[in-house]
Amino acid sequence: MNTEIPDINNVEFEDENGLFEHFRFEVDKGQSMVRLDKYLTDHMEGTSRNRVQSAIESDYVRVNGKISKSNYKVKPCDLITISLPFRKRHLEILPEKMDLDIRYEDDDLMVINKPAGLVVHPGNGNYNGTLLNGLLYYLNKDSKTGADDERMGILVHRIDKDTSGTLLIAKNEEAQFHLAKQFFVHSIDRKYIAIVWGDLENDEGTIDCNITRDPNDRLRFKAIDNPEIGKHAVTHYRVLERLGYVTVVECVLETGRTHQIRVHMNYIGHPLFNDSRYGGDRILKGTLYSKYRQFIDNCFEILPRQALHARRIGFIHPVTGKKIVVESELPDDMTQVLDKFRRFIKNRETL
Repeated sequence: MNTEIPDINNVEFEDENGLFEHFRFEVDKGQSMVRLDKYLTDHMEGTSRNRVQSAIESDYVRVNGKISKSNYKVKPCDLITISLPFRKRHLEILPEKMDLDIRYEDDDLMVINKPAGLVVHPGNGNYNGTLLNGLLYYLNKDSKTGADDERMGILVHRIDKDTSGTLLIAKNEEAQFHLAKQFFVHSIDRKYIAIVWGDLENDEGTIDCNITRDPNDRLRFKAIDNPEIGKHAVTHYRVLERLGYVTVVECVLETGRTHQIRVHMNYIGHPLFNDSRYGGDRILKGTLYSKYRQFIDNCFEILPRQALHARRIGFIHPVTGKKIVVESELPDDMTQVLDKFRRFIKNRETL
């Protein structure tokens, strides 16, 4: 959703609040005093005043480091920055036809049920076949917007490649600003269903522990008991079903850090079932007898990923102001594994 602007230093960095600077304007010494929204509209090519005002209303625009409103009068030598809670896109993304499981849609947004195995955003060697490629095809059907238009930054959040479930999509710039703001202030209602190793001691609880990147493995994150390191992360969990060797839990995110549920559940000693990155792809509960090993191997084959599903997402509609809640059922791979564990436990009890 970002337009290339001539004569602007587009330096992107992440500040302490998790915002990424997209645009920076150093006001000329001869600039006459003018409203902030008008100044930005005049200086951002191809950008509507509504888009600018949405960014300002969402507190993404700062003048000399301070959040400013539309009626602020721009002065010579002011430094104006626009910082958003998502990275700026730097590569062209081509539209690709793709089947999308759409669970909700209107003129401003949509919610899809993402299958496991689908990469959300290009990068790290995945430059085609991603969800964003499919969304660009779907949303550009009328050819009103080119696929190389960087304003088409329609994703307001992401879920891991091998996590399934609900994903919220903005269909226009104004919707993205308002929805991204809800994620930024942690007002989005998100519930996940996970299968974790072991039998949790408590029926419910809260994990409040910072998350930082693992210095020994750049693809992993870890929880750390130091409020000065990493990012604050809070996960609430509730046991839904106990199956002896594994437990089905509902996780509610208060924050939304990368790998948050996977890291937090591993931190309390209950990694997600078959989560290879956090040690859940081996037997962590039960015997090592061949019959049980074969049972677990069969479960891993049915569910070749971490057992995590984004069950529900709730948010305030950016236009109507109404609460929207969208849910998706557990995918077949997770339901099949749960059924196998239920039968396994029942057969064990009858022996």
